[in-house]
Amino acid sequence: MATTGLPILEFVTRNYKNFNSRSTRDALFAYWDHVRTGGKMYWAVAGAMSSAQLGITLAPAIRAGLVHGLSVTGANLEESLFRLVAHHSYKDFPDYRYFTKNDDTKILEQRMRRVTDTSIPEDEAFRAVEKILVPMWIEATKKGERRFWHEYFYEVIQKIAPKHYEGDPDECWLLAAAKANLPIVVPGHEDSTFGNIFASHVKFGECSASIVKSGIEYMANLYDDYKQLSKGKGIGFFQIGGGIAGDFPICVVPSIKYDLQEPVRPWAYFCQISDSTTSYGSYSGATPNEKITWDKLTEDTPMFVIESDATIVVPLMLSALLECKQDPKAADALIKQSRAAQKKTRARRS
Repeated sequence: MATTGLPILEFVTRNYKNFNSRSTRDALFAYWDHVRTGGKMYWAVAGAMSSAQLGITLAPAIRAGLVHGLSVTGANLEESLFRLVAHHSYKDFPDYRYFTKNDDTKILEQRMRRVTDTSIPEDEAFRAVEKILVPMWIEATKKGERRFWHEYFYEVIQKIAPKHYEGDPDECWLLAAAKANLPIVVPGHEDSTFGNIFASHVKFGECSASIVKSGIEYMANLYDDYKQLSKGKGIGFFQIGGGIAGDFPICVVPSIKYDLQEPVRPWAYFCQISDSTTSYGSYSGATPNEKITWDKLTEDTPMFVIESDATIVVPLMLSALLECKQDPKAADALIKQSRAAQKKTRARRS
C-alpha cells in the first residue's frame, strides 16, 4: 500500500529493481531530473501508439509541460484524430492471435482496418475526416498556400465542434498539442492513409502537391526549433519504437554541426522504448552508444534502453511523472531515498 500521495512513483521505487524494470526506473528518474531543472523533452512516436490510446497519458503530459516537441508518423497523427471523432465505432479483437485469413477477410468486409487487437472504422474515421480535410486542400490549392502536414491537422482538430467528439478530448494528444502549438515534425507523412488520399487528389488534378511542405523543409524548420528548445538545460530525446519517427529528428544535431557548420548542443538525455532487440544492422535494435559515433549523443549523455512493450511502459512512466509534477518536493524525497538504497546495495556487492 502506498504511504505517500505518489502511488505510481512509490510502486516503481519499491518494485522496479532489475532488468527492464530497472531501466524503466532509472529512465524515469533521469527524465524528472532533467525537466524539473528546466530541461525540455522531445518525443519521437512510432508504431500504432495513437490507436493504442497513448493519449490517455500523453495528452495530460503535454498539458503539464512534460513534453516540448514531437516527431510522429503520419499514422499516429491522423489516428489520434480518429480516436477523438470515431471512438465508439472502433472494434476490439482480443483473440487476434488465433485469427484465420477468413477472419480478417470478414473484418475487411465490415469496413474495418485492423491494428493488432483493435480496428479503425473506415466510414466513421477516414471518410468523415476526409469531408473536412479535402476541401481545405482544395482551398489551399486555389490560394497557393503552403503548410506543413501537421498544420492542416492542427486546424482540423480545433475546428471540430465538441458535439462531434466520441472520444474524451482530455485524452487526445493531438488536440493538446494543437492547443499548445507544440513544435512537431511528421517525417514520411506520405506513408499514411491521408498521405495516400492526398496523393489521389493530386493525381486527379484537384490539389497541388506543393500545398504540403516537404520533409526537407521540416528539417530546415527543425534546425530553428532545436536551437530554441536546447537553450538552458538542454533538450532530451524520448523515443518510442524505431523507424523514421526517431531517425529523422535525432539527426538534427550532427546536421547543424556538420552541414550548417554552426555550434550546437548535443541531446541532453536519450531513452528508447522498443521490443526490437539488439541485432546486426538494425537501427531500432542498435545500442545508444552507437549514436556517439554519429555525433548525436556523447559519452556523458544519460542513455537508457527499455526492451519492452511501450503500451505498458509509457503510461506508467507518464503517470509517475505527472505525480512528480503535482508534488515535486515529495517526488524528490522519494527518488533520493530510492537512490540512497541503490547506492547502499552497490556498496555491499563491491
